[in-house]
Amino acid sequence: MNYFEAIWKSIILGAVQGLTEFLPVSSSGHLSLLQRVLHYNIGEFGMMFVNVMLHLGTLFAVIWVFRKDILALFKKPFKTLLMLIVATIPAGVVGLLFNSEIDELFAGEGGLIYLSVCFAFTALLLVITEIAARRRKKVVPLGWQHSLTMGLMQSIALFPGISRSGSTIFAGTVSGADRDDVAKFSFLMSIPVILGSVAVELKDIIFPDEGIGVQLAGPEIVGMIVGILFAAMAGFFAVKLMLKVIKKADYKWFSVYLVLLAVCCLSLDLAGVL
Repeated sequence: MNYFEAIWKSIILGAVQGLTEFLPVSSSGHLSLLQRVLHYNIGEFGMMFVNVMLHLGTLFAVIWVFRKDILALFKKPFKTLLMLIVATIPAGVVGLLFNSEIDELFAGEGGLIYLSVCFAFTALLLVITEIAARRRKKVVPLGWQHSLTMGLMQSIALFPGISRSGSTIFAGTVSGADRDDVAKFSFLMSIPVILGSVAVELKDIIFPDEGIGVQLAGPEIVGMIVGILFAAMAGFFAVKLMLKVIKKADYKWFSVYLVLLAVCCLSLDLAGVL
């Protein structure tokens, strides 16, 4: 892969990652599909590393938008910080135990079928979320039970195609929490998850197992840096847009898009195109 190819492909991947990380359509699912379409393949562990680094770009965006809320986490009585820690545990446990197996599963021959099912599942979650948000007359401030439910749902979002933001917003909304609280908490939940993923990938680089390591050539390193920048810019836009969407509880067009995407993945697999 030359520099020009690495850069333009990374721009697409970074922009899509930034947009889809906070919109309820699954960034990991889009990256998995796009990497097949673009024939962007630099080895299993190289791809895992690039994907995590692109997620790091979106982390910059959410930290900037919620910088005041992040600082408030470290002020007494620390309730929100503690709830955030509890909500992160399920995804952390599932990620440590099964992340490699999940990546291998979706990168294999049946990957498009699994993506199709997960995109359709996210579409269903969003339909239920909109119905629940519009019918619920009484909401309560975000509490421990809501944060734990959101944490459990976040753990299943490790499957590409299942949206992290969509599943956590679904859990918070259906359990009766205030929309604004749910939105803010959902975005804050992305911070420890992304940081944990980055830490694991850096560990594999610094202390690689025998026969396992991340080896990127110059074009791929430059492309990755460009992709991170585009992921950060697109992520900033997506956060702002999603905050407006949550206030209106209007998820139907995301559901329609995900159903069409699921059909597209299924069709591509049956046709043997990818």
